[in-house]
Amino acid sequence: MTVLQVSGLGFGYGANQLFQGVTFSLAPGERAALVAPNGAGKSTLMRLIARELVPDAGSVVIKRGTRVAYVRQSHELPKVGTVLEAFLSGFDELLSLRKELDEASHAAASGTKQALDRLANATDKYHLAGGDALERRVEMLAAHLGFSHEDMGRALGSLSGGERGRLHLGVALANTPDLILLDEPTNHLDIETIAWLERHLAALPSAMLVVSHDRAFLDALCPITMELGRRSFRVYPLAYSQYAEAREEDLERERELAERQEAFVAKTEEFIRRNIAGQKTKQAQSRRKMLDKLETVDRPEDVWARAEKVAFRFVQAPRSGDIVLDARGLAAERGGRQLFSGFELLLRRGERIGILGPNGCGKSTLLKILAGRGAEEDQGEVKRGTNLCEGYFDQHLGSLDPNKTAVEEIRSVRGDMNVDAARQYLARFRFYGDDTLRKVEGFSGGERSRLALAKLLLEPRNLLFLDEPTNHLDIPAAEILEEALASFEGSVVLVSHDRRFLDAVTTRICAFHGGKIELFPGGYRDFQASLSRPSTPLEEDDGADEDARAQDDGRAKRAVKRSASTVVTQAKGPESPLDKKRAFEAEKAASRAIERKRKRVKELEEEIAKGEAELGRMREGLKQDPGGDWEKLAKMVSEEQALARRVDTAMTEWMTLGEELAAEDVGRTA
Repeated sequence: MTVLQVSGLGFGYGANQLFQGVTFSLAPGERAALVAPNGAGKSTLMRLIARELVPDAGSVVIKRGTRVAYVRQSHELPKVGTVLEAFLSGFDELLSLRKELDEASHAAASGTKQALDRLANATDKYHLAGGDALERRVEMLAAHLGFSHEDMGRALGSLSGGERGRLHLGVALANTPDLILLDEPTNHLDIETIAWLERHLAALPSAMLVVSHDRAFLDALCPITMELGRRSFRVYPLAYSQYAEAREEDLERERELAERQEAFVAKTEEFIRRNIAGQKTKQAQSRRKMLDKLETVDRPEDVWARAEKVAFRFVQAPRSGDIVLDARGLAAERGGRQLFSGFELLLRRGERIGILGPNGCGKSTLLKILAGRGAEEDQGEVKRGTNLCEGYFDQHLGSLDPNKTAVEEIRSVRGDMNVDAARQYLARFRFYGDDTLRKVEGFSGGERSRLALAKLLLEPRNLLFLDEPTNHLDIPAAEILEEALASFEGSVVLVSHDRRFLDAVTTRICAFHGGKIELFPGGYRDFQASLSRPSTPLEEDDGADEDARAQDDGRAKRAVKRSASTVVTQAKGPESPLDKKRAFEAEKAASRAIERKRKRVKELEEEIAKGEAELGRMREGLKQDPGGDWEKLAKMVSEEQALARRVDTAMTEWMTLGEELAAEDVGRTA
């Protein structure tokens, strides 16, 4: 049954028509990606569906009784209250009961019979209404989003921008909605959290419409891709990567059809012009009538054509020395917390290192220290190689002056450029006409990112430090930047949460992993594969650089031989009996692992049921008059809290295993 039906939707501002004729529907469990370049109206379409805007044409019908969650880019949260209260904001009745319970708990400190009876009554009502179970579910959801048990009591005003974004996402998911509208949900999330979010959303029965620039996220979550254009709306039953290939084939076929019709019309009009007054007048008149009735085939709209004109090209720079950076004993702490210590790195010419890890672990701090922009209290030494021309891209775009125009920003770096030359240069980054004369303070996030990159590329660089360079870039711009960096002859150190970008660009991964920083050879996929193997990561040793390089070369040669052998084996024919046996054994091992998880899930369900029953009996006992034995009452409260923690731990494990089994089921059916 359809949850959402959009018919003939159109919207625009004055003469600027954003889109028209948008028609699609979503049923429970259907997950669709909405894609288009920045500025095409994706967020506007989401607001129309959420009934925040009124369309100029068409209609939006949401099934009666449908619970809708809308995760905006602008993290709108209450100005007062705690993190837990925000998570429970969609449950007004339970929130009211919880406030009543908190008040009764404070009053019970008096020890009077009336106060204790009030506490027992409030506890009973909250438990019967499902408050305990909801709090456990919310705390597990919050933990996945980076909020600890202690964070649940924090005031909303104390949250950073990233924390507010994650909380906004969690509040929407806590309500178990029937229709979820997600506008850039992976902003402010680290790679581990993004991977969890993929699994969590894939296991929900909700209908979803997702706007994101994270290609790996879209591929993993959305088997349907919808392309929004100014005069077209295409729907593909394909994930993003397959859609990108299929649309090129469709556009080519449609262009060819339009060209054939144009050629036919031109030839027919030429025949009419030559014969309308001659012996073939009737034939000419007949063909004119035919043309009048002919349904014109328009040239297809290529919504990405303009977006793909961004030109991230690096100016030729002088060659740096073979050793670019030699970092030893790096350490940093912030707010009394040690971020890392004893880190060492040898960066060679041509290497591209990607730094990744959880939010708040110190990735940007490490990048700044390597770039010579660390704090005075930071420790360690970074020796710089010869002939370096360095460039730094700040994720907060601090290099931009909000009071300057785009042209003025370009000329602040290259004063030899006149206004016309600066505008021509900016056109390579999709700044056209009056956009080049607008002040930066009025720019969108994507426009600011493109302008900051445009400034960075104006001067020759052979060492780049990039902090989240793809933030706010749409997909074509991110892909063009990938290509430019992959062919860059200098060295790069970058921080990113974009898995596809990391895999395409990096030659080594520097990961905050297991409480320390480790180095892994290869891109993101190689890093993921190495985590699943027992082998140790590549270690840096200043005294054995040449030996390490020789070992790397040997490993590379052996890998090439193995790859060639694999290709030859595949070319010869079907799998050998040994390959089949190994595949069979691997499948059996995977099946046994799944069976163990299912068995453990059943054990946990029994354990949780027994624990809940025992908690019920304990709470009934707590309602009784202690008869003045307050020591006994304190002991009973302590035992009840200990059991509640054990039940919470079992519930967390049960939820994690359930999500893993759901993800495996999705993988087998995909």
